[in-house]
Amino acid sequence: MKRRIPLLVMIAVATTLRLPSATTDLSPFKAEVTRNHDRAIARLQEWIRRPALAAENRGFPEGAEHMITLLREVGFQHAERIDTSGKPGVFATLDAGAPRTVGLYFMYDVKQFDPKEWTSPPLEARIVDRPGLGKVMIGRGATNQKGPQSALLAAIDAFRTSGKKLPVNLVLVAEGEEEIGSPHIAEIVRQPKVQAALARTTGVWMPHCTQGIDGAVSVNLGAKGVIEVELTSNGLNWGRGPTRDTHSSFKSMVDSPVWRLVSALGTLVTPDGNTPAIDDWFENVRPLNAEEKALIAAASRKLTERQFQVASSAMKWIDDLPFPRALERYVSQPTVNIEGIYGGYTGVGGKTVLPHQASAKLDLRLVPNQTADEALRKLKAHLAKRGYADIVVNFTGGYSPTATRPDTPLIQAQLAVLKRQGVEHALWPRLAGSYPGYIFTDPPLSLPSGHFGLGYGGGAHAPDEFLLIESAQPKLRGYDDLTLSFVEYLYELAR
Repeated sequence: MKRRIPLLVMIAVATTLRLPSATTDLSPFKAEVTRNHDRAIARLQEWIRRPALAAENRGFPEGAEHMITLLREVGFQHAERIDTSGKPGVFATLDAGAPRTVGLYFMYDVKQFDPKEWTSPPLEARIVDRPGLGKVMIGRGATNQKGPQSALLAAIDAFRTSGKKLPVNLVLVAEGEEEIGSPHIAEIVRQPKVQAALARTTGVWMPHCTQGIDGAVSVNLGAKGVIEVELTSNGLNWGRGPTRDTHSSFKSMVDSPVWRLVSALGTLVTPDGNTPAIDDWFENVRPLNAEEKALIAAASRKLTERQFQVASSAMKWIDDLPFPRALERYVSQPTVNIEGIYGGYTGVGGKTVLPHQASAKLDLRLVPNQTADEALRKLKAHLAKRGYADIVVNFTGGYSPTATRPDTPLIQAQLAVLKRQGVEHALWPRLAGSYPGYIFTDPPLSLPSGHFGLGYGGGAHAPDEFLLIESAQPKLRGYDDLTLSFVEYLYELAR
């Protein structure tokens, strides 16, 4: 029986062994990135002005075609559209003649937006001054994910325009449905030629702005999974209540599908709304182990509470938990979240109607040992058991959690760059958000997967989403430094 080496010891040993003895001279790249700055910013602005929104069926297949154009412009020899049952994906390769190959995951779609909620038009990608931060670009996709992805393209372009060879070969997969739960990503990645190319990589990573407001970085060792569903209650399916909107005076004798939906939603969580109450939901949930708790405790001394308050736009945590305990909950707990509820009349003034239908959009975050299939099955069974089988559950997308070991080259390269740059950082058990990394980390590929990028942005999925372009804060990196961090990371991955 093999003796199990404790995770924290393994991390310390691996970090010591993998730190390079010599650093790469980045000064030629710094000059090149500075020279190409305006062109790189224009590339990002043009990309933001070409939105692809899967939920609205907008920008397809143009979004995929523009993605292909961007890749070819910076030196990818091969870039092709991969059609799926949904929105098209993109598969691309760049052969630099290097001994090592690295995988990349991109998304070219963005979240929906309401221009009335923005201080700057969401598709204009204006650069404005933000007090305390510096110059930022405001636009849908600025930080999630066109901004950091464009910075990686700028880094690759810097190799091309300077005449220097890329230190690694690249295999890239892009999709246009991440913001609706990546329902067809398997149709892209599991194509034989795509899967074969990815199988030759040392891992797959996603360009990302990893800095918090105080400059510190969390190195994520995984991510929660998620399913997105829409629950609909209507009089026709129920066999009670109106089959069309009717006068509200009838409420004294007619059931309400809206109240039925509210009642059903109330069974999914505890009365405070903070803990899932779906039958058997915690059956397979793996609690934090001692090593993960140690990572979180160490991180709580490096990642400031202010960083999370700014990111969440909240000043207090559930149950008024102290910061370290709130972080444990953040990492370990599955969630049931209502994204929005709609039905009946919501215009100006009242309309005194009894609506025949109401719907709620939910996302349910998953933690290790839960799966997307299990979550959907248990949600439907829970509703049926309580007499709500008539409520339609429309699954719109989702995937299982991911996990990557800290001793993989993908993660060790991040730690080396961050240490060399003098950036405060902490290993983090898993991102509380989600991305379809399972398609890479699960069999048959079983590859490491993660995120990297020294930059800062905010407002993802919200109005006034932004990316920091020119920083007024010494600890926060602007766009050119984000680009240079990718240059350094590519070199580190080659070691």
